[in-house]
Amino acid sequence: MNDPTANLGDLGAVPEVKAKPVPGWTKALIFAFEIAFVTGLLVWWLTSSSLRESKSLWVLFLYCFPAEFIIATVPHEPVLLYFGKFYSPLTVALISVAGTVVTEILNYTVFKYLADLKVFRKMLERKAVQKTVNLFKKAPFAALWVAGFTPIPFYPFRFLVVIARYPIVKYILAVITSRGPRMYLLALAARAIQFPDYALVLLMAVLIAAANLPILRKVLKRGKRAE
Repeated sequence: MNDPTANLGDLGAVPEVKAKPVPGWTKALIFAFEIAFVTGLLVWWLTSSSLRESKSLWVLFLYCFPAEFIIATVPHEPVLLYFGKFYSPLTVALISVAGTVVTEILNYTVFKYLADLKVFRKMLERKAVQKTVNLFKKAPFAALWVAGFTPIPFYPFRFLVVIARYPIVKYILAVITSRGPRMYLLALAARAIQFPDYALVLLMAVLIAAANLPILRKVLKRGKRAE
C-alpha cells in the first residue's frame, strides 16, 4: 500500500524563479542618468557663488556626489573644514558619510556597467590587472579601510571591488568605518583651528591642481608624440 504522505515534500517545493535580466538599453539609460546627475550638481556648485558660500547641510550632502564620484573632480577636504566651523564634528561626519555612501553605491553600479562592456572585458583580462585583483583579494576589507582613512587615492579601489566581485554590502561597510572617522577628525580640526575662508579656497585650488596635473601631463605627452 502506497504511503499517502510520500509526495508531500514535492507538493511543498517552490519552483525556482529566475530573475529577468535587465535590458541593455535600461542599463545604459541608468548609467547616463547617473553621469548627468553628478555633472549637473558639479556645474551648479561651480557656477553658483551663493551655493558655495551656503552653510546649509543639504549643500554638504550634495557636494559629496561630485567630490566622491568615480575620479573626484573636486576635493572633499576643504568643504569639510568649512562646515566644521559651523556644526559639530559628529553632524558634519554623519551628513558627509550619508552622502558618500549614496555616491559609492552609484560608483559601484557605474563601474559594474563599464566592466560588463566588451571593450573593458578585454582590458580586465590583462595579466597586470589580474595580479592587482589577486593582491587585493588577499585582504580586501583592510585595503579599503586603509585607503578610505588615509590620503591614499581611493578611486582605484572603486574599480577593484567591482572587478574582484567584492560584495557591495562589505564595500559600503568599509567606506563607513574608514571615511566616518576621517571626516570626523577633519571636522574636529576645523572646529579647533577655525581656518579662514581664504586658506580653504587656496587649499582647494592646490588640491584640484595636484589631482589634475598628472592627467594634463599625460595629455601633453600624447600631443607631442602625435606631432
